[in-house]
Amino acid sequence: MGVAAALLAAAATAIVAAWAWLGSVVEMPAAPIGPGEKLECISYAPFRGAQNPFGPDVPIDPRQIDEDLAQLKLITNCVRTYSVDHGLDQIPGIARRHGVKVMQGLWLSSLPDLSRKQVEGAVALAKQYPDVITAVIVGNEVLLRGEMSAPQLARTIREVKAQVTQPVTYADVWEFWLRYREIATAVDFVTIHILPYWEDFPIPARNAAAHVDAIRKQVVAAFPDKEVFIGEFGWPSAGRMREGALPSPAEQARALQDVLAIAKRENFRVNLIEAYDQPWKRQLEGTVGGHWGLFDGTRRTPKLAWGQPVSDHPHWKWQAGAGVTLAVLIFGAALMAGQRRPQPLQAWLRVALSAAVSGTMIGWALVNIPIESLTPGDWLRSLSWGAVALAAPVLAAAAVVSDTPAPSFARIIGRRTERVEGRLAIGLGLVLIVTTLLAVQAALGLVFDPRYRDFSFPALSAAAVPFAALRTSWPRLKSLRPGAEGVAAATLILSAVYIVLNETVANWQALWFAGGLLVLAITLVPGRDAPDSK
Repeated sequence: MGVAAALLAAAATAIVAAWAWLGSVVEMPAAPIGPGEKLECISYAPFRGAQNPFGPDVPIDPRQIDEDLAQLKLITNCVRTYSVDHGLDQIPGIARRHGVKVMQGLWLSSLPDLSRKQVEGAVALAKQYPDVITAVIVGNEVLLRGEMSAPQLARTIREVKAQVTQPVTYADVWEFWLRYREIATAVDFVTIHILPYWEDFPIPARNAAAHVDAIRKQVVAAFPDKEVFIGEFGWPSAGRMREGALPSPAEQARALQDVLAIAKRENFRVNLIEAYDQPWKRQLEGTVGGHWGLFDGTRRTPKLAWGQPVSDHPHWKWQAGAGVTLAVLIFGAALMAGQRRPQPLQAWLRVALSAAVSGTMIGWALVNIPIESLTPGDWLRSLSWGAVALAAPVLAAAAVVSDTPAPSFARIIGRRTERVEGRLAIGLGLVLIVTTLLAVQAALGLVFDPRYRDFSFPALSAAAVPFAALRTSWPRLKSLRPGAEGVAAATLILSAVYIVLNETVANWQALWFAGGLLVLAITLVPGRDAPDSK
């Protein structure tokens, strides 16, 4: 009992120390926005919750837009819009009441009738609100999407330009301006998007400002007679890493402030993307797509204050508390299972390892459930990960002290006469099967369709390490058979290797996840003393 108590205290200390480090604040540079200054412009879409621009043209409640602009006018003089449907045509009128200017966008696509409706609507708004609309942006990344040819786009731009008095432009990623330079002859100024996170070779947040400055100068050199306006720059606060580009609150704050500082120094205009998190974008871009806002999409609260420190885990004390609670449950399960016989120190060390790792990871895994879940399928998968992250360490701790090995899959779902007996063994086997299925599904997704998929490394670590702690002998690859465990183990090992090569060693999320896959794979490979290896 004394050994168990001492190791529980050590595990709890490790959990709290880990979360204190994870939750520590990151210092930011001096505020790029001085007292009384505001942002040049910010992209704005009014959608909340399940609202989205897909489907029928149902207008957004104008009161919703009014609430948003009442908040946004405190930080910016201008909002950029992208369309005139779904009630977005109400924005200029409401913006006038709040003293906010509008860069009016219209959405071009491969559907001529809808594009025509957008053009007519934007032109009408430009004529109705000449004191509010400062520019008309004819199309957004339509060349990037391949939905319109450059000659078609140029004709549409000139058509709009002939009908409005405001400056007219087109917005696309910077590479497509250099690829289709003829578009510059049709616009009054060039609007480029620079999103370092989404570059073909992702740029870390610490290098974002230098990247933006270099790209802007390259485009300025290509179009010396036009103003080059950065129509989109931003950084996500949550989602999967792309090589060394990490979405997080601190990285978002750093990237935004660095770029605003260099824009102020070099005297160029920047529109930030975006005002509020837009959950609907997760359908197109995964978790990361819904976390580009300066304000939280649900509570409408700001994510950062210029120049102020930022924590990536501001609620770390609660997460540490959840971890310590799980550690207590783990040791409690072990004490109950081993109360009839004394346990060697080695067994308690394995329990402590599970408690420390799973206790640290569980707070992270549980917080990620709503962040990484949008569709019913997402919720099912995320909740399943959370369930195995909670169950695996508790069951494995009881199994360690009672010398109950993890049964083979066949002894759980095979013939009735061959199935294992005992609730602990059955529970352990079921959790191992579910963990393996989740891991294989995640691994294959990151092999065949990785761009928008998250790395569920916290939950995988919390579940895999306890199973590995059950082992009392090294795995024998010669014992790897073409059964369910063998196929799963081989799939996890090969996937781990591919994921690291594909994501590069700069992506610590990928490395961590691949390591978790390998740990789980080791669990599935029979050892010399495995009872099911004969």
